[in-house]
Parts: sequence; C-alpha cells; structure tokens
Amino acid sequence: MIYGYALAWPWLLLALPLPWLLAHLLPPAPSALDAALRVPFAAEVDSLAARVSNRRRVRILAWAWLAWALLCLAAARPQELGEPLQPPQRGRNLWLAVDLSGSMAAEDMRLGGRMVDRLTAAKAVLADFIERRRDDRLGLLVFGERAYALTPLTLDHEAVRSQLLDSAIGLAGQETAIGDAIALAVKRLRDAPPAAAGETAERVLILLTDGVNTAGAVDPQRALELARAEGLRVHTIGFGGSGRSSFMGMSIQRPAQIDEATLKRIAEGTGGRYFRALDTAQLAGIYAEIDRIEPTAEPGEVLQPREERYAWPLAAALLLAGFAGLMRLLPRRSAWT
Repeated sequence: MIYGYALAWPWLLLALPLPWLLAHLLPPAPSALDAALRVPFAAEVDSLAARVSNRRRVRILAWAWLAWALLCLAAARPQELGEPLQPPQRGRNLWLAVDLSGSMAAEDMRLGGRMVDRLTAAKAVLADFIERRRDDRLGLLVFGERAYALTPLTLDHEAVRSQLLDSAIGLAGQETAIGDAIALAVKRLRDAPPAAAGETAERVLILLTDGVNTAGAVDPQRALELARAEGLRVHTIGFGGSGRSSFMGMSIQRPAQIDEATLKRIAEGTGGRYFRALDTAQLAGIYAEIDRIEPTAEPGEVLQPREERYAWPLAAALLLAGFAGLMRLLPRRSAWT
C-alpha cells in the first residue's frame, strides 16, 4: 500500500514488456516486395509513409507505449483504500445475579487482611470480573425475598459496577428467592429489543447465593425449565464459609446453608456449571474459571474498504491510443504534430 492505494493483481504488470518481446521474438512482417498481392495505389501508400519523420515516429511510439502501460495498470486493478474499520464484536448477554438476603451479612470472609461480610467480599471479586468483560452486555440482578433488575443489559459497565457497589444487604428482603432471580433474567431477555439484546449472542446467567430457596413465586425447577427453553445457560455459585459473625460483641456461628443439590441441578440442566466457594480466594478463582469457559469475544478482523479505480487508467489508455492513431494518420503538417 502506497499513499492509500494498492493493486489487487500486481502480477499483471509483468505484461509491460510484452510488445517489446513480441517485436523481437516474432519474425518480421513480409515486405512489399514479397507481397503476393499488389494494389494500384501502393506507391501513394509508400509516399505517405515516407513523409513520417523519425521524430514523429518516436512521438507516436511514446504515446503507444504509455497507452499500453496504462492498460496494464488498469488490468492490475488499482484500488483506493479507505480508513481501516473494526467491525462490531459479538459478545455475550451476561446477567449477574447476587444474593442480598440477610445471611450475606455473615462476616466469615477475609479481604485485605481483615474480616468482612460475604456481600463485601463478593462485591470486590465481581467488580474485578466486570472490568474484564469488555465486549459483553452486562445486566445486574439482586434477589432476596423477591428479585429486582438494577440495570438492564448494557455495555455501560461502569453503571453496572456502580449499582453493584451501592447494593446493600436486605435491599430485596431477608429471605432467598433463587427461582425468581432466574425467571427475571429470562423475562428480561424476552422483553429486550433485538438491537439491545443481541439475539445471536450467547446468553449466560451467573447466580451467586449463600442460601436455600425460601421465598418467591417461581419454584427453582420451574425456573430451570424456563431458562432451558430460552437458551439461558446458568452458572451457580454457592458462597459461604464458617458463617461466624458478631452480634452485640458476641461471636455467633452462622454456617452457610446452601442447597447444593438444587444449584447443581439448575446448572447442569442449562448447560452451566456449579461452583462452591468457601472464601474470597476461591470465589476469585471461580470467576476466573468462568472467564475461561465463557471467553469474551476475540477482536474481529480489521476491515479496510476498497474502491475500484481501474476505470481511470483504462480511460486514459483508450484516449492515448486514439490520439496516437490520429497522429499516425494525419499528414505531417497537421497541427496535431
């Protein structure tokens, strides 16, 4: 590529010396003396040819060679290259569902050298996960006694991260409605317009909980059937450790009571996976593993628009060839010479 132009078939420029090669390799044309047919006006033709000077012949030959060169250039297909374009990348429609029930207040997670509650640890890991999903449409669901969508599917990941960090325990109630969370993700996917939902993209829900389904209008089994019908792949994470928390200065043991059988059934029934995290490090490892099995879209091939420009040298070649022909036919005293 030079100055924004390129040749599609540059090898056709090898035809440039073809007339010279033919002139030197082919036998010369028979002279008038060898001609089998003589015409009455042969003398006049010879006289006309004799009037063409060497200078005029060189000029005609130069025009003819230039016309041939332009014809070869047109055959090589010159193209004007536009500005390189990066096509839109097709990422995933990825819902994040986070449990905000009362049990997420248990301070049994270590983060930055101090003990924190489960929700604080989950926020830290999820915020980092959101940063890495650059090409995905992300949506945030929270659930307790009921499920709520804090953001729609969006490429504005900073808005998703901000809503996640602002969420608080008890915001959706103290109990746990796992079935409602899955059903809400399915409903939002159905209701989203095609341009926003990306109908051809992968549909994934990552659900994090530390409890058992104790509330909600949709049974987890029914939610599983809805997700499967909608093509929503659900990864489930059971999160929680010893459950030690403090109340009025006293340490209270509140171990996580996770319905692992239900979470496994939901994940396997939708083509997802079930994970169990006992601490913050394990949770970070789980989201890293989800990154691996649900990779973001690879950068698309850069496209460069090309506009054909062969018509320019082709038109110039035809004009020069016609001009050379006129010069050959016109008498020496013509203004063309």
